[in-house]
Amino acid sequence: MGRRKNDDFDDDDFDDDEDFDDDELDEVKDYETYRRTAHYGWNFYSESRPRRVENGIKVKNTRGAIGETWWSKRWINVLESFGMGARLTRGRTYARQGQVVSLSIEPGVVNAKVQGSMPRPYQIKIQLKPLSEQEWDRVTEAMAAQAIFAAKLLAGEMPNNIEEAFSAAHLSLFPTRTQDLQTSCTCPDWANPCKHIAAVYYVLADQFDADPFLIFQLRGRNKETLIAELRAKRTSTMSTSALSTSLETPKDAERPVESLHLEEQLATFWQAGDGLNQFAVYPHKPDVEKALLKRLGKAPFEVGKQNLMTLLEKVYDEVAQYDRTVETQTHGR
Repeated sequence: MGRRKNDDFDDDDFDDDEDFDDDELDEVKDYETYRRTAHYGWNFYSESRPRRVENGIKVKNTRGAIGETWWSKRWINVLESFGMGARLTRGRTYARQGQVVSLSIEPGVVNAKVQGSMPRPYQIKIQLKPLSEQEWDRVTEAMAAQAIFAAKLLAGEMPNNIEEAFSAAHLSLFPTRTQDLQTSCTCPDWANPCKHIAAVYYVLADQFDADPFLIFQLRGRNKETLIAELRAKRTSTMSTSALSTSLETPKDAERPVESLHLEEQLATFWQAGDGLNQFAVYPHKPDVEKALLKRLGKAPFEVGKQNLMTLLEKVYDEVAQYDRTVETQTHGR
């Protein structure tokens, strides 16, 4: 994992009235020594308490592990597997305090600003090589081949075994070695990660919780492009499957459709018929909850200060509960 030395510090970066704790400057005997070691990049840096940030980016969890979904936990686990566990935790407090001032995720690069104890926030860059067009083509082919992958992604969810699609294309969604990540921070600390980079790692995990498509964006595909490619390839796959089925159906197996005339059915039109008594429905929990609503997203208007999608979600829940009740009473399932 790359960590570039920063040599362009000036005296404005260090205030004479800055408050330094004795416990945090055990290796630095006085402030002038601190200024020299920080300026020349010697590995004696120890930062004092950070300056407070108003409206900084805070992670949701105020205690315990950061990251709620499997994919954000995977992100943290991968980083810890690179042997940075102890150093990584140094940034947890910064992430919870909201010391990350700004964060942007673009294909192959994360740019952030983190407020430390100095007047100006430190500039952080984390680079992860994006997949090429040919590589993404192989990945989306593998995704489109699995209906569950396409269904969950189109509904805005991350399939549990999505990494199988990348493995099938001989690729990886997450970094697999320390060299995959190139990082830099304008602070004088040579540790990698420093607490500022580590804070950004944690905030990224929190951002991935809220929007799993940000992981794909970091690897070179934004949400809109990925969904459009999946839809196109799923349509192509389904069309090919339907054509194959029709070609395999022998003509002599086709049965003529009985032609019915409405005027001849008026007397029994509203009757259920005997066939309905044998008709049984056994509903089951869908692979993706409220898939249609998730694909449509929030409505552009509200009803009584609530978005229409929120109201429809409640209707879906009530209908599903009623359906389960009827199913239990009817079939004892």
